[in-house]
Amino acid sequence: MPPEQPASSDGWFNPLAAFLGPAYLRNAFTKGTEQEIDFLVDALGLDAPTRVLDAGCGPGRHSLALARRGVDVVGVDLSPDFVELARAAAAAEGLANTRFEVHDVRALPFGAEFDAVLCLCQGGFGLLGGGPDEAATLAGMAVCLKAGGRLALSAFNPYFVVRHLEPGESFDAGTGVNHELATLRDERGVERAFDLWTTCFTPRELRMLADAAGLRVDALYSVTPGDYAARPPSVDQPEHLLLATRI
Repeated sequence: MPPEQPASSDGWFNPLAAFLGPAYLRNAFTKGTEQEIDFLVDALGLDAPTRVLDAGCGPGRHSLALARRGVDVVGVDLSPDFVELARAAAAAEGLANTRFEVHDVRALPFGAEFDAVLCLCQGGFGLLGGGPDEAATLAGMAVCLKAGGRLALSAFNPYFVVRHLEPGESFDAGTGVNHELATLRDERGVERAFDLWTTCFTPRELRMLADAAGLRVDALYSVTPGDYAARPPSVDQPEHLLLATRI
């Protein structure tokens, strides 16, 4: 039996982020950042001087990629360690068009001031535990958009996860949450095991959540990190990518 899943309010991912630090960016799934941003710049029309909110920005890899293209970006994350990494990276590159702040994606302190909101690589949204926070969180992201503003949100694909369930993993069919015990390695090479709980979403669920948030679904694709493309939903890709517009 897996350990009891923590409440989403516990900030259970923060100790993991503190342990990994810059080693997070060694993970293979982070290596496709430029391809993902290239796809989204085209799909969402993110040309300078567009203003973008990166919700659940982690150490800022998507924010920084956009800033290099001249886009003004505000990145927020619950992990102070990740936010400090993002700030340091922006300062090292002299990217004055970025700002990074510690915020919970469930309580974003912004009004309708952004041309686009990105929530990628779970971005906090997939870490909320399969409970009622998800609808309110997506609605909160929609509130941050100007009228006609665009949203891009990725989420784990439950069809793929169940199809490729690995030894030691367990999938809760009632909540859509996948649990795994992952051995992670920090910058010094020290290893530690962490429990991970990631919520998965069907295309139908994402469409319903978007509709409830006052968003018009423009497209819903099946994607792989580093290989974003206009593929129809399927069981063959690990993530779904929702593109939507604030009505």
